[in-house]
Amino acid sequence: MDLNIRHKHALVCGSTQGIGKACALELALLGANVTLVARHEERLQHTLRQLDTSAGQQHHYVVADFTRPSQVQEQIEKHLQRVGQAHILVNNTGGPAGGPAIDARADEFEQAFAAHLLCNHVLVQAVVPYMKEAAYGRIINIISTSVKQPIKGLGVSNTIRGAVANWAKTLSFELAAFGITVNNVLPGATITARHHSLIESKMQKTGLSREEIEKEMKEGIPANRFAEPEEVAAAAAFLASPAAAYINGINLPVDGGRLGNL
Repeated sequence: MDLNIRHKHALVCGSTQGIGKACALELALLGANVTLVARHEERLQHTLRQLDTSAGQQHHYVVADFTRPSQVQEQIEKHLQRVGQAHILVNNTGGPAGGPAIDARADEFEQAFAAHLLCNHVLVQAVVPYMKEAAYGRIINIISTSVKQPIKGLGVSNTIRGAVANWAKTLSFELAAFGITVNNVLPGATITARHHSLIESKMQKTGLSREEIEKEMKEGIPANRFAEPEEVAAAAAFLASPAAAYINGINLPVDGGRLGNL
């Protein structure tokens, strides 16, 4: 199986923590040159120092705020002009705050739409010309299992994640002929900062302890545990590899079997 992505250039968003960081570390281990993209420069520098360079890679970072799609577009286009190539894009952005859809303000939907779909879109528009030139492209969107089964209490997230999934499927039709695949990775409950914040929010609302909430959550997961970010990153790294060239337009759950549908 060909998992070698040496000499490939990968851009990984939200790559200073959680799943995004795990993806960056995994892609570097497979030989890619990695550009980290996030808003906190100090955290970017810290993560940059952790990336593997045993294959002689040169890694970079770009400071960009995903609440400002025009800034993301500007910074990425400048960076790509400097490095002159892009083969892999991992779209990954922290999820919107929890809460019922009926209680959400209109601007909460607008902000989430901008941070997720619009930023994903300007990034894809920036990298696709380079992918076409290389006849190799892997666009991987880290979304959520809510694409297949909405999650209670995440009204805004469920809505926007679904829009991203359908946008990605549409792109998969349009780009496949150029050697570019577009796929979505759907993490289940994964041990990240967002995971902890959602549990803490539920603790405040219900009065239950962390242990009680975690026990209840694990009861719905056949694997009876939460995922590690590295397990989600492994799925993304496979989709980024030459071995996954004929996998296109899919939603890949990484959820320990929690979803009740196919």
